[in-house]
Amino acid sequence: MQPHTRAMLAASVHAFVAGEKVAGIYDHSANRHLRIAAEARGNHLQGYDDDRSIRFGGTLPELFDTGDKVFISLLIEGSSAQGYDRGSSGFYTVNVVDRLVQLYDHSRSEWFAFSIQIA
Repeated sequence: MQPHTRAMLAASVHAFVAGEKVAGIYDHSANRHLRIAAEARGNHLQGYDDDRSIRFGGTLPELFDTGDKVFISLLIEGSSAQGYDRGSSGFYTVNVVDRLVQLYDHSRSEWFAFSIQIA
């Protein structure tokens, strides 16, 4: 899975689970702030990745990344989520604890952490 896809998913899942508008995130593995915003209303999400100048979003259980032109499945279960990234042909799992999002990329067998900044 691409690093920007992981960041987009972290923002998206937090928006759905916490019901808060995401104004930015900090990618701990890259040690940098990312300008990614996301807002969920019901089962619909709209988001913007300012670093890539693209929009992403959709209606669950599918999100669409307009930059990579790929669909990503997303199933929310309480404070966790799971899905499949068609761009990398890989599964992922996400856990949300307060403003920390942890994403497990099954294709890399690795955890990634993101801190969420809310609007």
